[in-house]
Amino acid sequence: MDLKFRNKRISGILTVLPKRIVPFEEEMGDYNFPEKKSLRLKKVMGYNTHRIAAEGQCSSDFCIHGLQYLFDRSLLDKDSIDALLFVSQSPDYYLPPTSNLIQGHFGLKHDMICLDINQGCAGFEIGLIQAFMLLEQESINRVVLLNADVLSPKVSKHDRNSRPLMGDAASITIVDSCDNGEDILCSVNMDGTGAKAIMIPAGGFRIPSTPETAIEQEDVAGNSRSLNNLVMQGDDVFNFAQREVPPMILHLLERANLSANDIDWYMFHQPNKFMLNKLADAIGIPYEKMPSNIVENFGNASGVTVPTCITYNLGEKLTEHTYKMCMAGFGVGLTWSSILINVGKLNFNRIIDF
Repeated sequence: MDLKFRNKRISGILTVLPKRIVPFEEEMGDYNFPEKKSLRLKKVMGYNTHRIAAEGQCSSDFCIHGLQYLFDRSLLDKDSIDALLFVSQSPDYYLPPTSNLIQGHFGLKHDMICLDINQGCAGFEIGLIQAFMLLEQESINRVVLLNADVLSPKVSKHDRNSRPLMGDAASITIVDSCDNGEDILCSVNMDGTGAKAIMIPAGGFRIPSTPETAIEQEDVAGNSRSLNNLVMQGDDVFNFAQREVPPMILHLLERANLSANDIDWYMFHQPNKFMLNKLADAIGIPYEKMPSNIVENFGNASGVTVPTCITYNLGEKLTEHTYKMCMAGFGVGLTWSSILINVGKLNFNRIIDF
């Protein structure tokens, strides 16, 4: 589905990372895999360190810490928030909505919208699109988009397929109305027939968690996990991304009447370095335009990898300059989405620890 918006801008991005840093080598002994092969896997996939939340830390904790940071430094006015979007697949509770909990924590005004969105790898793009749609309303001038996932407790420590790349993080993106007249082009695609390629089988109402669902089983590749753990069909996900993402990006560029080289930065969701390099090859751009250094430094925190990529690789540059940026997320759902937007002259673009 093609979408187009105008007169909206991103005015600030903050990434909030756990303080705990876990090196790849520290966890190698947990895998049923030879050390030599693990080190080869590290090199190919781009594993190094990842950030893991402390025990008991939830997604809302990272969002609240980040919002308090912005409030304390007068980078965000509480009363200016007209909508609070929380995009996550690790909410604090089944109910109430986590966005309402965050609103209540700060005592924000009642005349606003709080909305939880259950999305993962493409969650940043889906959240931005929802923000753009809300800003079409005259009564809404500022949307605060919260992307957060703390999924490390749901990944088996004996699953070398998922554990080395898993990371926890949150981001806060301020989206405002403006009158710059610039078009924002978006694309959204869904294929629920492949939804089980990335899932946590137990823990919901379909299969409640029980002592039996917590028993780990070893698969043919030597990975051990239970039904309570995240499971990813790696080959299926890789093939899906290579099949669907390049055509989506080329179609987006065609709509904008731009070539691939006209884009300054391709800020993509980061499952691993190998997959991103393959996508860059398929689109026909140099690796330097598509940073792939988030998983190796912080881990894959689902949709939060995109704002993390922006804050980590551009930092203060984005407060001074404007870049033509193509963002894309792809994965759980199956969902794949992209946005072509000018981003720059931000009020802030930072990373903090919690």
